[in-house]
Amino acid sequence: MRKLTGEKLEAELARLEGMRAYEHQYESAGIVCGIDEAGRGPLAGPVVAAVAVLPKDCTILRLNDSKKLSEKCREELFLEIKEKAAAYGIGIVSPEVIDSINILQATYEAMREAVRALGVVPDVLLNDAVRIPGLDVPQVPIVKGDAKSVSIAAASILAKVTRDHMMMEYDKIYPEYGFAKHKGYGTKMHNEAILTYGPCPIHRRTFLKKLLGEEAAMQGMK
Repeated sequence: MRKLTGEKLEAELARLEGMRAYEHQYESAGIVCGIDEAGRGPLAGPVVAAVAVLPKDCTILRLNDSKKLSEKCREELFLEIKEKAAAYGIGIVSPEVIDSINILQATYEAMREAVRALGVVPDVLLNDAVRIPGLDVPQVPIVKGDAKSVSIAAASILAKVTRDHMMMEYDKIYPEYGFAKHKGYGTKMHNEAILTYGPCPIHRRTFLKKLLGEEAAMQGMK
């Protein structure tokens, strides 16, 4: 990434300080975590959640909502976040579980799994808009939180890049679907591949009912 200097650096540091407002607000409570997910909408692959705890003096330039960053920038920040985070955890829920309990419940389960993988017990959980059932941790839902909190932004990048890496590996196993390009989302290319080759083992059958019809989408499911 291009090095920031002068006024641009000052502006970036001011932006990041603005994104620490929630962390500052709750830091007296103890360990403040951000949590976010990636992959609720795709037709294939897992849903992935991540939780991140950043040290109070941690500065990660360009940290932002993962959707606002280029793939190259996300990849670089992914490594920096893992290096600088005080703790982080990843939760992954498979397409089979998504089909069996629905995407919302699967997302909650991925988030709970990420919290369990954290390695420390959080005192406050900053969430991107949702409230996660089944957790004893006090939660603060923040609408568009991945653009308003450094902790949630870090979690969003960890979740997004982890999932993207998984989809690129799946692309090697099922190259005909183009997973490395669209990451499982319902692009024209992906839809045409499903119509040509049928679903593969990582497709979410319940997401294919509109494209294939319910009977064809669920055919072969246990």
